[in-house]
Parts: sequence; C-alpha cells; structure tokens
Amino acid sequence: MSREGVAPVPEGEFLVPIEKYMFAGVRLGTRVSNAYLEKRGFIFAVRHDGLRIFDLRKIDERIRIAAKMIARYDPSKVVVVSAKPYGWRPVEMFCKFTGCRPITGRFIPGTFTNPRASYYIEADLLVATDPKVDTQAITEAAQLGIPVIALVDTDTPFHFIDLMIPCNNKGRRSLALIYWLLAKLVLIERGLLKPGEDLPVPPEEFETRLREIE
Repeated sequence: MSREGVAPVPEGEFLVPIEKYMFAGVRLGTRVSNAYLEKRGFIFAVRHDGLRIFDLRKIDERIRIAAKMIARYDPSKVVVVSAKPYGWRPVEMFCKFTGCRPITGRFIPGTFTNPRASYYIEADLLVATDPKVDTQAITEAAQLGIPVIALVDTDTPFHFIDLMIPCNNKGRRSLALIYWLLAKLVLIERGLLKPGEDLPVPPEEFETRLREIE
C-alpha cells in the first residue's frame, strides 16, 4: 500500500492525479455506512477514528459512467439539483458548461409532477448532489420513472437511485472536483473537448465560497 492506504496503480489510470483526489477529500466518508455500499465494494477501509474511506477506483469509474450517461440526454432535459449550499456553485458551474438545468436551494414540490405549475420542468434525467436533502426531487423522479444519478456518501440512503457516484458529497473541494470532472467528461463525450483536454477553468472555480452562503 502507498499514499495513505491507496494501492499502487499504473500511471495515468485515474482521471486526475491521486494527490488531487486526496487534497479534495473525495474519498472521505462518515463514521456510518450501510451494508449495501459495503457489499458493492465502495468502501475501501475504516480509519482508526471510525471514518469510512471510499475506494478511489470506484469513484473514478462511476464518474466516467455517469458522464457517458448524462451525455446521451438532451441537456435541457437534464436537471441537476442541490439543496445544500456547498453544492450550489458546483451545480451551477456544471450546468453553465454542459447546458443542463440547475435547481439550487429548495426544490418546489410539483416541479416534475404538476404540468399546470409555472415552475414545472419536463425532465428526462435527474442528477442529485445529496439524496439525504434532495429527497423531494428524487421522489418525484421515481414517481415518473426518471432515471437518477446521485452522489452518495457512506451514510446516504440509496433508494430510487439508478447510478451512484460514491464520494464525499459534503465537502466544498470534493463537490467542486466531482462536478468539474463530470462537466469535462460530458463535453468530451459530446465531442466538444478533445480527450485529455481540460475545461478553461480549474476545479477551484467550481468551489462554493463561504461568503456566497453566509
């Protein structure tokens, strides 16, 4: 083992250097985990203080799969939600680059299910930042059979989620890096970026500033 419990991997296997993942804290879970995530092999280890640690390979793999899935849909029909403040800027930046529809803050009941409402949105795919707080959006998506991609922490409920991206969905740096990678890969899948090409802004530009949520 090396790099604080990360098994050695061939150079270039990950989407970004391991150090970037480590600095952003994307693999840090909570002290609680459900058996489903453990059985799926998402949890790599348990730290001495009880904190669950995600497998970086699973994170990296699921980001790639999610990007391929998102890229298949009409961007105007892909809704990305975050009720938690730390997810607001990452979601908005992701949607700025991909053309998807952001909903940050409160998700108004009926957004997907009430065609008569002025705020009604016809969605074909939902991306949720944290199923623990984005429950209304996920529930409505499930009622209509809308596929759901969600960022899941070790203590996250997994019901009605079609594709999980295991990660730290609570940290500012982690959310910024995850959504930056998703945006980059979606554009590559669409042919708008060349393989290996980066977005014109770094992951830090996706990070929520504390002053923005005060």
